[in-house]
Formats: sequence, C-alpha cells, structure tokens
Amino acid sequence: MVRQAWAGLRILIVLTTLTGVLYPLGVWAVSRVPGLHSTAEGSIISQNGRNVGSGLIGVDPVAQDPEHDPWFHTRPSALAQDPLGPADPSSSGGSNKGAANDDYVKVVRERKDAIARREGVDPARVPADAVTASASGLDPQISPAYAHLQAPRVARENGLTPAQVDRLISENTSQGIGDPGVNVLKLNLAVQAMKRG
Repeated sequence: MVRQAWAGLRILIVLTTLTGVLYPLGVWAVSRVPGLHSTAEGSIISQNGRNVGSGLIGVDPVAQDPEHDPWFHTRPSALAQDPLGPADPSSSGGSNKGAANDDYVKVVRERKDAIARREGVDPARVPADAVTASASGLDPQISPAYAHLQAPRVARENGLTPAQVDRLISENTSQGIGDPGVNVLKLNLAVQAMKRG
C-alpha cells in the first residue's frame, strides 16, 4: 500500500510540475517571441498612446444621447438586460434558445423594431446579425450589410458624407474564413479620426 501511495505521489508531483509550472512558463516564453507579443496580449488596439479596446472582443459603445448616436454598433448580447443594451464584457455566453423558442422570437422581433427605428428603415431591411446574439455575445465584427445600414446615421451624427463613411466601411472590412466582417471598434476609431481630421 505504501509503495502505491508513493508511486501516486511521484506521478502527482511530476504532472503538477509539467502541467502546472513548465507548460505555463513555456507558453509565456513563446508569447514573448517578436511578432507574437501583441497577439498574445489580447490584440490590444491603442490610439494616441492609450489602450482603447481589443480587436478580438466586441464591446457595444453607448451613446451619451441616444437621439444623436454617433457610433456603429456590434451584434447584441444575450446577457444584456435591454434587447439592444450593452452587455458586461467581463462575462459572455449565448442564450442557448432555438429559433422556435417563443421568448427568443419575441426578443429578435423587439431588436428588429428597435434597430429599424434607430436607423429610420423598414424592419425588413435589418440583417440577421443585427438581431441575433452570437454564442459569446462579444463578437468584434458585424456584416458589411449591418455596417451599411448604420452608415447614414453615423455620417449624419459625425458631420461626414455617406461616401466617406462607406469608404471607411470598405477599408475596415476583412475576409476571413467565412463571410466578410467589419471590425466595429476599428471602424468607430476610423470615423472619429476622420471627424477630427
């Protein structure tokens, strides 16, 4: 019995050292390799020497005056209290409700009506990603269709022309593995830079 306990303790010590000390140190050391450091630190986006967000985590901006909203908005979060309200970026998760769930259908309808009112369009024009929450609720990207739907309001509230905002949308659209996406944080920063410039 003592031999088995001692063998188990040795395995515990070896595996704890490997997986609890050496592996994390190895991952940390690899993250310090030139070229990997910025990605390892969460793809932080800086502006004027100040960290303003992450290129990987979408946080929906809140307008000081909802009647004069100058921001592009991300996809909704299932964890938000209000159907379009911002969620707490420190926690994430989907609703796990299917398309036939009555509560989910009601929330999607509420979101569609709220976005249509905000953008001054017919609800039929609101794209699916504008009203459906992602699995994490923190997607950094929206579809180009959703960005273009918001463009007239953003242009008007920032004193820019629709053509200028459309150009910024094109410049901030990237093609990944799936459909093209527009990074909302980078787009909002580009709009603010153009507004100042």
